[in-house]
Amino acid sequence: MKQPLSDELRVRHVLDAIAEIDTYLENVSLQQFLSNSEKRFATIKQLEIIGEACARISPTTKEKYPEVEWNNIIGFRNISIHEYFGVNFQIVWQIVQNDLPLLKTQFSQMLDGLTGN
Repeated sequence: MKQPLSDELRVRHVLDAIAEIDTYLENVSLQQFLSNSEKRFATIKQLEIIGEACARISPTTKEKYPEVEWNNIIGFRNISIHEYFGVNFQIVWQIVQNDLPLLKTQFSQMLDGLTGN
């Protein structure tokens, strides 16, 4: 039987996904994002990975970091997968621009806490 992944590894998955999005959208404007399906699909996929990793982080770790908007992150993942054609890409852009920098900071601090750094 396969062992469940650790919270540390899940947190690393989130940080890796954020780094991927940063790479995809470096020097990209909103209009370029909206007109490029590869960038939109790649970004959504990484946001789904973030949501899936967050869904599988233990309740104990989630309780230690109540400032993270766990339900919103997981909820967006569910919408992007199950209601894909209802996804508003301007909202995705706002999430990437406004929410991911904070999430990156929160998860970097979480990783430090999990690894004892």
